Amino acid sequence: MKKILAFGGILMLMSVAFSLSAHAHCQIPCGIYGDAMRFEMIEEDIRTVEKSMKEIVALSREGDKNYNQIVRWINNKEEHAGRIQEIVQQYFMTQRLQPVGKDKTDEYRRYVEKLELLHQMLFYAMKAKQSTDLNVVEKLRSALGHFRKAYFAH
Repeated sequence: MKKILAFGGILMLMSVAFSLSAHAHCQIPCGIYGDAMRFEMIEEDIRTVEKSMKEIVALSREGDKNYNQIVRWINNKEEHAGRIQEIVQQYFMTQRLQPVGKDKTDEYRRYVEKLELLHQMLFYAMKAKQSTDLNVVEKLRSALGHFRKAYFAH
């Protein structure tokens, strides 16, 4: 019985370790990046946040409120806004943008522009968690579009 419990514990630890390592892209210099895919993931998360907001508002207007569904949509909105923050922080800010010295004027200006756009995305993702204001979604979408243009410009 002890062997079975020990084996089960090991399997559970391996499962947790695998899920943690599979969740985010590595921070070793592997050279494998999916920039376009990350933009698509953020776009999908924005659409999900938007749909969640609309569902929360619609369900909240009903006379006989289904609080279970409202909470599920709130949790969904939070999760996808958090995913946006994670991609921005862990992928773009940590792995893809490299610091540029102020002495490299044009390059530094482009670097600062990208940082500002990423910060806007983080800010609007946070605001999306706090409300059901669809204007926040549009600002997030706009910041992503501007960042995409700045990121892929050479």
